[in-house]
Amino acid sequence: MSCRSLADRIDALLPQTQCTKCGYDGCRPYADAIAEGTAPINRCPPGGGEGIAALAGLLDTPLLPLDLTRGEPGPLLVARIDEAHCIGCTLCIQACPVDAIVGANKHMHTVLADWCTGCDLCVAPCPVDCIQMVPAGRAWTAEDAAAGRQRHRHHQARIERLAADNTRLMAPEPASAPAPAPTADAAQDDDRKRAAIESALALSLIHISEPTRRYA
Repeated sequence: MSCRSLADRIDALLPQTQCTKCGYDGCRPYADAIAEGTAPINRCPPGGGEGIAALAGLLDTPLLPLDLTRGEPGPLLVARIDEAHCIGCTLCIQACPVDAIVGANKHMHTVLADWCTGCDLCVAPCPVDCIQMVPAGRAWTAEDAAAGRQRHRHHQARIERLAADNTRLMAPEPASAPAPAPTADAAQDDDRKRAAIESALALSLIHISEPTRRYA
């Protein structure tokens, strides 16, 4: 089994909440680290004990207790914005890894509860503390995980496009290429033209200086 295919299978067992509580920037980087043997299988609070058991079975490794320094397992929570106090700063929109928050600058924001993964990454950036995590009233399903994975990929692709656009816009203008040096033939042509112009001017001066002839 290749490392890549193993990472795919590990990723399929992770909950795809993209909460980063494992210490990695999303579920896929954590799956890659587990496949490479650089991260243990017990760093995912949303997956809980069931997730650890599934990973241990896949990898044929002993069970480990959940690393509680990464967070406590529990029921699915979703973000809720107190819209009366929202100032429209867009910081929560930028923080959401699955684009589950909609709104515009200086306009009220709202959360798409069906899309929210409960990651709580939007809470800390809010400057007016108007976001709370509340019980979702439902369980997180395999369909939710698949949708969360896809939305996170779209989110990451959009961020990368914006970064590339900004880099391109900020790049300095390329320096203009210097004019090519004249060739020997071009220099000779210029000399011939200059000589012809000087000869014509000399003849004109001669004609002007001659006395006007009168004829009987």
